[in-house]
Amino acid sequence: MPAVYPFKPLQYHKGAGDVTQLVAPPYDVLDESHKQALIDSDAHNIVTIDLPHLPAKELGPESTYANAAETLKSWLNSGILSQRTTPAMFAYRQTFEFRGKHYQRCGMTCTVETLPLGPRQGGGILPHEQTFSGPKEDRFALMKATATQLSPIFGLHPDERGIASELVRSIMESRDPDMTATVTETDGQDVLHEVWTIEDEPTIAAYREALASEDVFIADGHHRYTTGVNYLQHLESQGEVPEDHPARRCMIVLVSMSDPGLAIGPTHRVLGGMKDYSHEKFIEASGGILQIDPVVNDPHLIEGEMDKAATTAKEVFGVIDFATGLCWVAHCVDEDPLSERFPDKPEAWRELDVAILQHVIVEEICEPELNGGEPITWAFPHTIEEVMAIGSGKQTGAGGGSGFAQLALIVRPTPLEAVRDICLAGELMPQKSTFFYPKLATGLFINPLG
Repeated sequence: MPAVYPFKPLQYHKGAGDVTQLVAPPYDVLDESHKQALIDSDAHNIVTIDLPHLPAKELGPESTYANAAETLKSWLNSGILSQRTTPAMFAYRQTFEFRGKHYQRCGMTCTVETLPLGPRQGGGILPHEQTFSGPKEDRFALMKATATQLSPIFGLHPDERGIASELVRSIMESRDPDMTATVTETDGQDVLHEVWTIEDEPTIAAYREALASEDVFIADGHHRYTTGVNYLQHLESQGEVPEDHPARRCMIVLVSMSDPGLAIGPTHRVLGGMKDYSHEKFIEASGGILQIDPVVNDPHLIEGEMDKAATTAKEVFGVIDFATGLCWVAHCVDEDPLSERFPDKPEAWRELDVAILQHVIVEEICEPELNGGEPITWAFPHTIEEVMAIGSGKQTGAGGGSGFAQLALIVRPTPLEAVRDICLAGELMPQKSTFFYPKLATGLFINPLG
C-alpha cells in the first residue's frame, strides 16, 4: 500500500481528556438544527469551521470560507487548538450499537501519500463508488481558505491474516485511551470515540510492515480525498512544492477488512421531481421488468417484508408511495437484468441492489416513462425514520425539502464481500452504495497543510 506516516495534527486539549463538546459528526450529515445544537454546547465546536454554510455539500459564498479560516487562526492563537510537536499515529476505537448488535470498530489514524486514485505497484488508493461535483467544490474552497484537512478519510485494507487488526487492538488493551468523546449521531445514537497516541518507532514500524503491499479502498470520504489531490495540484500550478510539503500527505483512518467491528447499513433512495409520476403509472411502467407485490402499508415494517421476500428472490426492494402511504416489495423479473447492458461488468457488480436500482428502476422506468427522459432528483437517507421525515417535507442531511418526495426505494445493506470484490476488479459502484456506520468524528485530529 502507499507508505503510512505519523503526523503532527492540530488537536483540542493537546490531544488529552474528554473532548465531547468540541467534536462533531461529519459536515455532510448535518443540517441547521444539528449544527446549532453543537455550537450551543460549545462555541468552539469544530462544526463552526467544518460546516461554514448550509446547505452542506454545495459551494457557498466565498466569505463563509474566509470566516472559517479566521476562526481557525484565532483558535490557534488563543490555544483552543494546538499542534503536536512530535509526530504520532493514533489508534482509534468506536463503540456503538447498530441494528440491534454491539460493535467496536478499531483502526489507525495516520497519513498516506496524496496520490491520484488508482492502482499502483506496491498498492494504491482505490475508490469504490462514483462521486458528485458539488461536495468537491465546497471542500476545495474550504481547504484553500484554511490550508487544513479538517476530517480524516475512512479507508479499508484487506489484512487477510488480521495482523494489523491484532496490532491495533493490542495497543488498546495495553492501557487507557488518551482522548475520548461521546458523539450523538444524527440518528440519535451515542457513539464512544477513544484515541491512543502512539509515538514509539517500533510500534509504528510494525504497523507499516503489517500493511506492506496492500491496497487501500476508500470507504467514506471520496470527495474529501479527491479534494486533497486537487489541492496539491493547485499548489503545484503556482510553483514548486517541496517533497516534504504537508499537502503531500493525507490524513486517513485505516480499518482492516478483517476487523470484527465493521458494520454496513443501507442507503435508501427518495426520488422526486418526476412530472408524470403516480404510483399507478410507476407500476404500469414496471410491467415485465419488476414483480411488485403489495405488503402491509406500514413503512416501519417494510424491511421485515423485504427479508421474507429475499428467501425466494434476489435483489429485493421496498417501495413506498408518499402520496397514498401504500407499500410494496419488488424484485426483478430477469435474474440478471444488467447482463445485456453491462456484459463486461463482474457478476458481483451486476448483482448489487444499488446498481439495479440506478440502471433499471431509475434509468429504464422512472426517467424515460415518468419524467420525459430527464434526470430525477435524489435524496439518500439511511433509516426508515429519515425516509419518512423527507417524505413529510423536511430537509435533512440526506436531502429533501418541501414538496420534494414522491417515491421511496428501500434497499438492503451492500455486503462487505461485494465491496471487496468490486474494488479488486477495478470497478466503481454507483453513488452512495455503502454506509459504513458510524461516521468518523470530526475534530479529534486536524491535518495542517500549510
